[in-house]
Amino acid sequence: MSVIIDTDPQLPFQATDGFEGLFGFELLELTEERARARVVVREELKQPAGLVHGGVYASIAESLASWATARVVLPQGRTAVGLSNQTSFLRPITEGTIEAVAIRRHRGRTTWVWEVEISDDQGRLCTLTRMTIAVREP
Repeated sequence: MSVIIDTDPQLPFQATDGFEGLFGFELLELTEERARARVVVREELKQPAGLVHGGVYASIAESLASWATARVVLPQGRTAVGLSNQTSFLRPITEGTIEAVAIRRHRGRTTWVWEVEISDDQGRLCTLTRMTIAVREP
């Protein structure tokens, strides 16, 4: 994460700056063990075949896991940055809203691991991501 974030934002929080602002990231829930966000599908987020670009899903997962980790480690004077992003695409989304839920699976001294499920407006699972966040001294 290249920008210092508010570790206790007023929710819902709509990103307006940086890359998250570009793809329309809206943070809905933020705890130490769970985070939730959504992104409204726009034409700019689609690849030529009309499907939401895979990079959008990977970006949502990384932003969500980074925010949730940073919420805990930034006040301790440490940083949270993406280390690994493994995203599997199961079903395309072409319209509506992308919903994402991240569940923390591991909280270590130097890494946190999150599983992120992304679904469409009908609640169908569309993407699974395992996200590893590095926790480092500044």
